[in-house]
Amino acid sequence: MTTTLIAETAVRTADFATVSTSIGPFTTLVDGDGAVLAAGWTADADALRGLVHTSLRPDTLRERDSLGAVTRAVIDYHRGDLTAVDSVPVRQHSGEFLQHAWQVLRAVPAGGPLTYTEFAARAGRPAATRAAANACARNAAALFVPCHRIVRTDGTLGGFRWGLPAKQWLLDHEA
Repeated sequence: MTTTLIAETAVRTADFATVSTSIGPFTTLVDGDGAVLAAGWTADADALRGLVHTSLRPDTLRERDSLGAVTRAVIDYHRGDLTAVDSVPVRQHSGEFLQHAWQVLRAVPAGGPLTYTEFAARAGRPAATRAAANACARNAAALFVPCHRIVRTDGTLGGFRWGLPAKQWLLDHEA
């Protein structure tokens, strides 16, 4: 499995495409290299743009019918190929811990959710459960950086930017 997070560079224009999925519209924003900047279950590309770190936030959004391999990966994932999104490159920016935590998230396999405590330990900071939860909350590239695979210690879902019904669907889909 590739856990590629690409180094940050300024982005002037991002392309985006929206596809229909079982849990609603899914939009992906990519930079000129095809790396995912932001993604989620929404048709509002400008709202996704707002999730991108200011150092990477594109000035302009350009709608496309498809983003090629990225769009195919999203469709294939929702149709049952749970590893389809694993090799798609992602570009996010933050401090050292969040960058590392996002890489750790990309290594959490489908069907094997972790608790926030387990995630914190895998990220090298076992006592930093809140920091681990913050990594999930600040993740702009949902699905490609699968923060939905992190649950509370008691097995309940915890938060998810795209709603708990979407998180439950994703976990059921991957089970």
